[in-house]
Amino acid sequence: MQPVDSTLTQLARRVVEPMGYELVGVEHFQRGGGASTLRIYIDHANGVTLDDCTLVSHQLSGVLDVEDPLPGHYDLEVSSPGLDRPLVFAEHFARFAGQRIKVRLAEKVEGRRNLEGVLLGLGSATGGNAVVRLEAEGRTWDLPLAALESARLIPDLAAAAHP
Repeated sequence: MQPVDSTLTQLARRVVEPMGYELVGVEHFQRGGGASTLRIYIDHANGVTLDDCTLVSHQLSGVLDVEDPLPGHYDLEVSSPGLDRPLVFAEHFARFAGQRIKVRLAEKVEGRRNLEGVLLGLGSATGGNAVVRLEAEGRTWDLPLAALESARLIPDLAAAAHP
């Protein structure tokens, strides 16, 4: 995912949020032959339909054509975050406290790069840096938000089957 302060994230946020959607995250990755894909994840309180993705794609495409933030050819994809929703922004970690998540760290912490557990929320460490509080492996982990390579919800399939 693109950092919160990246040009692509800020540009997508300026388009998506005034339309009434939540920007969940932005991915940009290279494919073979010099082409790339720009994937935008959106959400809405009533869920996201194909029509929603098409509408956002159309609006965002126009802004991207004018702003031209990416060199070369790229494909734009707009999608819902899915059941294993990525957690990217600080507010995601506060909002989904109590849910099971899977995190991957950019570097090992106490010999671990991957952890699964219950998200306790967002806190702050010495110096005011945000930390993700996670209950995993019988203890509480305070993981610097900046140290997370990725974080995703672990879907509760039983709850999803019986809303």
